[in-house]
Amino acid sequence: MRTEPSPGNLPAREHLPAGNAGTPVLDVVIPVYNEEKDLQPCVLRLHEHLARTFPYAFRITIADNASTDTTPLVAARLEAEIAEVRAFRLEQKGRGRALRTVWSASDAPVLAYMDVDLSTDLNALLPLVAPLISGHSDLAIGSRLARSSRVVRGAKREFISRTYNLILRGSLQARFSDAQCGFKAIRRDVAQVLLPLVEDTGWFFDTEMLVLAERAGLRIHEVPVDWVDDPDSTVHIVKTATDDLKGVWRVGRALATGSLALDRLARPFGDDPRDREISGVPKGLARQLVGFCVVGGLSTLFYLLLYSGFRTFSGSQVANALALLVSAVANTAANRRLTFGVRGRGGAVKHQAQGLVVFGIGLALTSGSLAALNAATNDPAHSTELAVLIAANLAATVLRFLLFRAWVFPDRRDESPSTVVASHTPAVPVGPASPVYTTATRSPYGSAPAPHETTSYETTSYETTSYGTTAYGTTHSPHDHQTWGDATMQLQPVRPNDHDPRDAR
Repeated sequence: MRTEPSPGNLPAREHLPAGNAGTPVLDVVIPVYNEEKDLQPCVLRLHEHLARTFPYAFRITIADNASTDTTPLVAARLEAEIAEVRAFRLEQKGRGRALRTVWSASDAPVLAYMDVDLSTDLNALLPLVAPLISGHSDLAIGSRLARSSRVVRGAKREFISRTYNLILRGSLQARFSDAQCGFKAIRRDVAQVLLPLVEDTGWFFDTEMLVLAERAGLRIHEVPVDWVDDPDSTVHIVKTATDDLKGVWRVGRALATGSLALDRLARPFGDDPRDREISGVPKGLARQLVGFCVVGGLSTLFYLLLYSGFRTFSGSQVANALALLVSAVANTAANRRLTFGVRGRGGAVKHQAQGLVVFGIGLALTSGSLAALNAATNDPAHSTELAVLIAANLAATVLRFLLFRAWVFPDRRDESPSTVVASHTPAVPVGPASPVYTTATRSPYGSAPAPHETTSYETTSYETTSYGTTAYGTTHSPHDHQTWGDATMQLQPVRPNDHDPRDAR
């Protein structure tokens, strides 16, 4: 898995400004491969819908990844005839590769994609991107499995889709409902930091992106969609399913081993309400005590189960030592994340080593208690052993909390700047240097950097100032305490009964 350096934390989510003249707010990417028949009807229908219902400037980008028919000619003709259409050619196949390349080069603050067959009803497009424009969410997906969705498709695809999502929930603990619906959007500032972590270049690309985003604590908005299956789809179901399962295994293994540096994205925005000082809500010591008691109670149950299991084939002292060792590692990891809020891999080994020292103290207390019990009674009952161990563990727990708080996980918040306040300036949008492939012949955007030839995905670079990262006119400075002005466009009401006249549904 990739571990490229990160440009830093993301800025606080804010309502996106209307944008400078000539810069679209939304860039809708249509990845295509040999779609000469469906491409023109799709683009015309999408353009008509956006021009009629979308209140911001927009762009439609055709991402042709290595088509061998006349698809490039159709794309070039559409680009010449429609001002809001751009065509982009890659010489390598892969939907994920096409999306990553075009999204990384785009200057629009909201990036979306949809399949060329337009199986998803376009009336869901504005609800999809609205939470990203408003600053409420970081990513948005269309869901065919939401209760209010209306879906028409065969039993085979229905079974495969639901089985795949159950696999994601069971193996990767995914909470989003539909990973493979070709109808998704992401904020550009989030994409700049998230995309370098996504390795897949094919159909698993968006699943991997969603899993990593969810694990990093980003907010994913789901939109119920009306969806009609395309019977002429060119997707190879068996190959796609096999590649997806390989991707699930790869991502699951990376998450289990901690090889993904998700701490660079964890709680990135500085606007978490859990960080606010609110009266009547436990903070500091009180909150840590609550978390520690919960973890301690679960750890004690885990320890007792382990002790009872080990006691079946070993003596009481050996069973106690083994049970304490295993439960101590789990207890330290749980307290590190849940009680003291330490995330990422930094210092994890040191914390576990210190936790083992604390474990040694607990071992001395419990072992001493067992030794005293055995000295008093030659053959104590198992229930008596458990009662003595519970009492000894309570004493060890109090000492463990004090050592954890003062030594293992001391509060060092005063050593770093506490607040970074975002201010809005009318600067010209600054686009990142795009990742590059052997595939691109030119940039689809006038001022965006053009990809150059290479065979590997390079780290995205960012233009920075002495205050940090600059992204479409926003500078984040620890010394700047101005507030955001209302630079947003007033939205015109969209009639709820508006439908695409070309849509027979």
